[in-house]
Amino acid sequence: MDKNAEILKKAISGSLKIIEQDREKEIISRRFGLDGPKETLEQIGELLSITRERVRQLEKAILIHLQIAAEDGQIPELAAAEKLLVRNLTEMGRVARLDNLADKIYEHKTTATEKAGLYFIATFSKSLAIVEENDRYYAAIGIADYGTSREIRDRVDEIVQVIKANKKPMTIDELDEKLNYEHPDHIKATTSVSKLLATLNGVWGLAKWPSVNPKNIRDKIYVILESKKEPMHFSEIAKEIKDSNFKRKNVTIQAIHNELIKDERFILIGRGIYALSSWGYKKGTISDIIKSILEKSTEPLSREEIVKQVLKVRKVKETTILLNLQNKKLFKKIDKNSYTLA
Repeated sequence: MDKNAEILKKAISGSLKIIEQDREKEIISRRFGLDGPKETLEQIGELLSITRERVRQLEKAILIHLQIAAEDGQIPELAAAEKLLVRNLTEMGRVARLDNLADKIYEHKTTATEKAGLYFIATFSKSLAIVEENDRYYAAIGIADYGTSREIRDRVDEIVQVIKANKKPMTIDELDEKLNYEHPDHIKATTSVSKLLATLNGVWGLAKWPSVNPKNIRDKIYVILESKKEPMHFSEIAKEIKDSNFKRKNVTIQAIHNELIKDERFILIGRGIYALSSWGYKKGTISDIIKSILEKSTEPLSREEIVKQVLKVRKVKETTILLNLQNKKLFKKIDKNSYTLA
């Protein structure tokens, strides 16, 4: 058995020895999922023929008993486990999601039982603080010297509020400028505890923002174009999505092309080449673009100037622009080289 796994196993075993009654050991084991699936108060109550409230009372009393025993040094095996957890948490930024911490300590993708043992130890250790999982937070463990459970949650909430106020995703360095932390790694660690936040390509934002948590093909296309900052062919976009960190990234080129056509955020500016409308590109034919350019001008424009302005918003051949300029119903030639609207 791996050294770290052995340390944790001994700490769990030594802690359970402190619990004298078999029924109480069973309650704790089932509530944390130490030997199998984690069970609810109702499930344990039905099994032991006691009320849900009685199970809750017993669980609380057992954990208080373990906390006292740990503080009095009655669980000698616990010291090595606490040292192991604190050392790894220090490397991870003082707080970490339970699954990430467990994977790091065990050095493999951990099972629910392995995570449960880690969380069990942290629950009554004076060196550690836990964050219970709910709709806002992932289950997490932190170093008690740097914050109680409440203080960790408050820090997470503060980061969420800063990002909300910014109204767009932020890098850890940008968050560091607005927050008071000893090191940016501590911000990153705290941020990862929140279920309300998501990260992509080095920036953090609200989980409901497609820019950091794209859930459909259109949003993924948008993220790719926004990150590249330049127009792309739809086949290139497909390749970027397949090479990305997105979830469910196996999409066909045809599906991507279909979404590009349907969404007004994307503008076709050349043969299969798309850009974002937010970059100033507009839908329409080459004639429409030329017309728009001449409408904005207070005087006739030279052929070269028209070509130059069209090429800013369309990737087409110069000859295509010049051919469209020959439309006498739309454009009037003033002299050898100047045009205005007909």
